[in-house]
Amino acid sequence: MEATARGQITKNAADIYDEFFVPALFQDWTGRVSEAAGLKPGDRVLDVACGTGVLAREAWSRVRPGGSLVGADINEGMLAIARRKHPMIDWQHAAAESLPFDNGSFDAVVSQFGLMFFEDRVKALKEMWRVLRSGGRMAVAVWDSLDSTPGYAAVTAMLQRMFGDHVADAMRAPFNLGDTEVLVALFAAADIPGARLRTMEGTAQFPSIESWIHTDVKGWTLADLIDDAQYEALRHEAQLELRRFAQDDGTVAFLAPAHIVMAEKL
Repeated sequence: MEATARGQITKNAADIYDEFFVPALFQDWTGRVSEAAGLKPGDRVLDVACGTGVLAREAWSRVRPGGSLVGADINEGMLAIARRKHPMIDWQHAAAESLPFDNGSFDAVVSQFGLMFFEDRVKALKEMWRVLRSGGRMAVAVWDSLDSTPGYAAVTAMLQRMFGDHVADAMRAPFNLGDTEVLVALFAAADIPGARLRTMEGTAQFPSIESWIHTDVKGWTLADLIDDAQYEALRHEAQLELRRFAQDDGTVAFLAPAHIVMAEKL
């Protein structure tokens, strides 16, 4: 699986990702995932594919006092930002498919918008289940389908028309587990019994169309696929193509639902 399909961004893109994507898309889900995992003071928690640490920081606030938090990610650029923003959390460079922890090490394992990018999703889920103790809780969030996310459906169609499949596929990648049957089947294949799925509404919010496009390109794998001239053409086209998502004050908002899969280890 190539880097664009795995969501692996550069160090420079990681800074933009944290500054713009986190408040626009990810911050809103941290409380929901934490509640789905039943996080409480004293819990030992692992955040898999922690990125720049937005979920881990929320989880940290919920397990204190007495709890502990480990954030694991394969992207060093993301981890560098996470370490800078919250040095008290134990940040570790690790692939989801080979977690460097003993069996039953954690009371809860969480992952927010990472499963879509794992090279071997079933193996990663098995690893997450392995390090969870008996009685522990798992909560994994993925985006709903592109068809259910109108703003990004429009961006993807625009990229397809202007640049073709290779560029458009980088935008499709985050939504590749939107099919609930496919998603539930992954947990079954990983021998995780009793997995429950809940679909929840969410809203993507950007200060402007300009900010939205800047974030999508410069804070994502598109940064490696679109040159400066193409980016300028895209900025111009976006003002026309995406104006239906702009509010009267110029801000942008559109539906961005997600699925959260929960399971408890007996």
